[in-house]
Parts: sequence; C-alpha cells; structure tokens
Amino acid sequence: MFTVTSENKNNGSKPRVVIIGGGFGGLALAQKLKKAPVEILLLDKNNYHTFQPLLYQVAIGSIEADSIGFPIRRIFTKQNNFSFNLAEVKKINPESNTVTTDIGTVHYDYLVIATGSNTNFFGNTEIEHFAMSMKNIPEALNLRSLILQNLETALVTTDMREKFALMTFVVVGGGPTGVELSGALAEMRHLILGKDYHGLSKYDMRVYLVEGKDRLLAAMSPQASEKAKKFLTDGDVTIFNSAHVQSYDGFYLTIDNGKTIKTRNVLWAAGVKGEVPDGIPADIITRGNRIQTDEINRVKGYENIFAIGDVSAIITPETPNGHPGVAPTAIQQGEWLAKNLVNLINNQPTTPFVYKDKGTLATIGRNQAVADLGRLRFQGFFAWLLWGFVHIMSLAGFSNKGIIFFSWFINYFNKNSDNRLIVRSFNTETRKINEASK
Repeated sequence: MFTVTSENKNNGSKPRVVIIGGGFGGLALAQKLKKAPVEILLLDKNNYHTFQPLLYQVAIGSIEADSIGFPIRRIFTKQNNFSFNLAEVKKINPESNTVTTDIGTVHYDYLVIATGSNTNFFGNTEIEHFAMSMKNIPEALNLRSLILQNLETALVTTDMREKFALMTFVVVGGGPTGVELSGALAEMRHLILGKDYHGLSKYDMRVYLVEGKDRLLAAMSPQASEKAKKFLTDGDVTIFNSAHVQSYDGFYLTIDNGKTIKTRNVLWAAGVKGEVPDGIPADIITRGNRIQTDEINRVKGYENIFAIGDVSAIITPETPNGHPGVAPTAIQQGEWLAKNLVNLINNQPTTPFVYKDKGTLATIGRNQAVADLGRLRFQGFFAWLLWGFVHIMSLAGFSNKGIIFFSWFINYFNKNSDNRLIVRSFNTETRKINEASK
C-alpha cells in the first residue's frame, strides 16, 4: 500500500469531488466542473480514455489501438482544479466518506461512480471462457490476434474440419456493436481475404449473426432494422433472429433454434452489465447490474454519492429500465450532474435529469449505414458519411481525429489496411496473451 499523497488527501477548503472512471460520463463531468469551486480527483485503472464505439475496428485491424485511446492527463492540462490518480478502486466506504484503492485511501465530499459497463455473459461460465468479448482496448487486441492467428492456421492446416471451424465467425448480439462487427467481417471476407491470404478464398469464410430479438438494431426504427439486415445479407452474412446461444465449448456452438455451428471464433456482443464497486448495497442494484438513483443521479439512500452512465439507472414510469446505455446518455448525465453539484454546494435547488435523444447511427460496412435522427430516417451512403463525421468529431484529441481520418481515407481507396499485425499472440487454450510477445 502506498503512502497517501497530497493528491489523495483533501487539504484545501474547497469540497472534493472524486470521480471513479475516465469514460464518457466521468470526463464530461470533470470538464463541466472546470470553473466550479471544487477540487476534482479522477480515479481510473487506466491512464487513458477509450473511444469504445471504434473498438471493433481495432479488432478487425482497420485502425491502430492508439488512435482510439487518449491520455486522461492530457485532456485536462489547462484545468487547474483537476488531478488524476492511476488507481484501482477496491471498495467504497460511505460511512467514512472514503474510497479504498490499491494506492491508498481517498477521502471525498462528493463521490461520482462513472465506472461504465462490462460484458454480460448471463451467468454462462463456459461461454465466458471460450467466447471473445470486446469492451476495452486489450480485449480488442486479443480479438485481432485471434482472428489473424486463425487465418494463418487455416492456411496450413490439413484438417478440413479444423479449417472450417477456423474460417467460421459467429457474432452474438444484433445491436450496433454486433451489426458493425458482422459488417466489418463480411467486408474483410470480400475485399481482403483472397488478396492477402493466397490459398484462402472468400468461399472458405462464413459469417453468422445470432440475435435474440426478432429484428436487428431493436432500439432503432423498423426501417433501419430492415435495411441493416439487407446490407448484411447482401454481404453473405447468415442471420438468425429470435435465437439464443445455449452453449459453446470452443468448437461447437449450439443455438436454441436447433442449429449447431463448428467455429473457433465466437465474438460476444450480446449484452452488458454495470461495473458496480464493492460497498454499494445489493438492494439498490437493479436490472443489468445498475445502481438505482434518483432523478439527479444521486444513489438511493445517500446524500453525497452519485452514479452516471451505464452503471446508473434512473427508474421512473417513463424510463422503467433506466436510460439507454450509450455514450450520449453518459455525457449528458455528466454535464447535468455538474450543474446540480454546484447547486448543492451553493444550497440552491437541483433539477431532474432530462435525456435528449439526438439520434442513433450504425454502420454496416463500406458506403453502408443507417441513421435515425428524430423523425428523419435514412440509410446508405449519406448515413455512412454522417456516421464517419460524427465519430471523428467525437474523438478526444486533434491527433486522434487526424489519424483516424487519414486511416479511413487510405483504407477506403486501397480497400485494405496496414494494421493487421499479430504483435501479441493470443493463447486460445488459456485465453491469455503470450507474455513473451507483449
């Protein structure tokens, strides 16, 4: 245990706001408190912010991992009331207004839990062991290694059953992540496989998408769902709707529609659950492992603990399951909470959070995307351009914006990518990175 430093201990007269998590919500809150009369301490186990909507492009080798990560300290260089500690939170101690971390005990006057979410395997430990998740940069790199290693092995194996399994990809989950990942794999199959892997044909590779609901992109309009399905089927993706994965042992995947698929590649995008730190009572944890809060994101039963983003659920008649677990929700809640924290400090009235749905975008591949913007519904090339523009502008840091733009520009005209590198091999038996290749 490290000695508690001045960054960990509040020695000033300003109230201390401790934020756990450097995701979209945590950063939005800290930035909005820039001119507030508070001392901000952000804690995260990584020293960088991850732009999660593009993780799938890291996984299939379209862009480099560094281009979607940005140092947290760099974002707040000019913010004098902000400090950051690289720390893993072990437990919240509401009775003493402290947080136990791996670098010491941290005091807070106001605590904000912005820990986001993790992959939900719904209690199936076998699937959790053998399937590949994609919620952070290391997991995306693991998936990239697995995909590329399996293609290399398929080139040389003489076992046709094994080759079939190595060349079969099953994406589980038909939300934006699953649809975008399926589209990217289909694009790799058609544009890259035969060009770069001499000896393999696009006819050797199969892509399946398994979705439990009766349509893809269930949170979007029926028009978007239908068009996304058409784009994917045109790319030779086999789609199973109203189907659920029952088991996966690393080779055989069984679905409750009676289908069994031989595959070495199961990519899990079927659900998420909130990352709740120890110390929060179980009786206020609701569906999706989310913390129940009131309408200003204050955790039920506490006066100075708040939760925002994927880990938070404001349960009302209008939002019986909480708000959508997407980046805009986290950002808006962070910004809204900043105003309410200042009001609380100044003994002024607070205002309930109001979510403004600015629309939803999903890309299915080259020149293909769907967009729901209020009452506007459109699909195809313009939606694809809009998707690209929104994602580039949402990235942290000018350099990352430029890198992504030029990567996409070059990849678009080359119909290829230079980022398919196996720089850290993935052990498919132990499901761990080979230490020697890190």
